[in-house]
Amino acid sequence: MTVEQLIRVAILLSIMLIVLSFALRATWRDATSLFRNPSLLLRSLLAMNVLMPIFAATLVGLFTLRPAIAIALLTVAVSPVPPFLPLKQAKVAGEREWEYIDGLLGATSLLSIVLAPASVVLLGLAFSHHADIDPLKIARVVALTVLVPFALGLIINHLRPTFAASASPLAGKVGMLLLAVASVPILVKMWPAMMSLIGDGTLLAIVAFVAVGLAVGHLLGGPDPADRVVLALATPMRHPGVALVVASVTPAGTKVVAPALLLYLLVGTIASIPYVRWRRRIAAARDAAHTR
Repeated sequence: MTVEQLIRVAILLSIMLIVLSFALRATWRDATSLFRNPSLLLRSLLAMNVLMPIFAATLVGLFTLRPAIAIALLTVAVSPVPPFLPLKQAKVAGEREWEYIDGLLGATSLLSIVLAPASVVLLGLAFSHHADIDPLKIARVVALTVLVPFALGLIINHLRPTFAASASPLAGKVGMLLLAVASVPILVKMWPAMMSLIGDGTLLAIVAFVAVGLAVGHLLGGPDPADRVVLALATPMRHPGVALVVASVTPAGTKVVAPALLLYLLVGTIASIPYVRWRRRIAAARDAAHTR
């Protein structure tokens, strides 16, 4: 096994461990909470699985983006919510939003096996744009990296809750450490390729995708300010590891698309900082008013 293959396996394992860590701390009721709130579920799916793929396809169709960037935006748009995003969401929205956060992660994990391939098919029908992505291969990737570990974690938590509670933080730490270790050599190796993608509207397209995602999620999050934060952050920020694996089944392959995905992650994180700071200021002012 080559070094590149080992790194890819490490990333896959890290994704599965991180998903498992959140499932170990969630009950079946938590993971299925959105299914008991159909209005919020439909608005969440509309934001993440309908409007964002459509906007991604619109960007690809209207602007002459480099193939790697085009595939990166499309694969990000159809990927599930990143399993490490709940930590960021809870810090901004507040701990009381864990039910919606767990429900969103659970719903997208359970439904992504159908939604990801369906999104690709609908994009092709609506825009006559061939993304060169096999929907069945996407389904297998999502099932392996998201659905299976999530279901396993829920089962373990149901059968052995005490063990699950102690194993959850360990699985999460190991997964994040493995992801960080595996990402460093990739980032170093792909930095020149990432920098070569800058230009021809690349940064503008990424920032536009993130900005529209934040706005769509915020508007469809409903009247609860905390719900708005959770959905706003989830809508544009998808799991780069899953997107990378999805990209691996395209003819372009990971070598071409990976630098674009890493660039998206870097620029997208920076682009979301103003929104995060804005909502934190509002939350702090609200908490201060309640304590008076």
